[in-house]
Amino acid sequence: MAQLFAGTSGWAYPSWKPEFYPEKLPQKNFLQYYATQLNAVEVNFTFRQLVKETTAQKWIAETPAGFRFSVKAHQVITHIKRLKKTEDFIPRFLSTIEPLAQAGKLGPVLFQLPPNLKADAQLLEDFLAALPRGVASAFEFRHTSWFTDEIFNLLKSRNRALCVAETEERVTPDVVTADFCYYRYRKPSYTPEERQSMVNRIQEHRSQGRDVFAYFKHEETPQGALYAADIFKTVGTSSPS
Repeated sequence: MAQLFAGTSGWAYPSWKPEFYPEKLPQKNFLQYYATQLNAVEVNFTFRQLVKETTAQKWIAETPAGFRFSVKAHQVITHIKRLKKTEDFIPRFLSTIEPLAQAGKLGPVLFQLPPNLKADAQLLEDFLAALPRGVASAFEFRHTSWFTDEIFNLLKSRNRALCVAETEERVTPDVVTADFCYYRYRKPSYTPEERQSMVNRIQEHRSQGRDVFAYFKHEETPQGALYAADIFKTVGTSSPS
């Protein structure tokens, strides 16, 4: 059966003690401990800065085989250039996360578009054509004009996932456009019934051969990490530790 990769968008939160991190655990050991409880993390700081080689190698050394880092694409690509004329910057960005790919620990790259960027099928088609096929990618659209069959079919044609993001303001249609799925659960809290619904959907995908990447919101409270750990255990996949 396909795998579930579950985690949060970040891990460096001292306020997660003692509910998630042990009280006396030094912050420098957070990632190493996190990786004993969860098997994936979404890295958001790559939106503003490029990963250094030494940082990538440290992440690789501190996580077990099978752990995945999903990486948010840099703002130059999505917010400054707004997917136009990115041919020079994309290789530069991808080169910084190449160590993760070589170690077998790179999850999908998340392209999160600005809320004020409205649907433009030609823009997306041109961008997808310039993106290396070997780079697993997910697209989070934050303007509802993107939620059309034309856009979904463009993603399908390149095996790019529609990022299903749910917030208090907006819920992305749960449409499968790739051979893997990408979820961002951003609400502050979820009922047991909502979490069971997540588990059911994840199991459905896995039974059909699709890996699932599921990330809860990173907050000052450990709730997201605890939700992720609970779903990870409920799905019954192998423990990361």
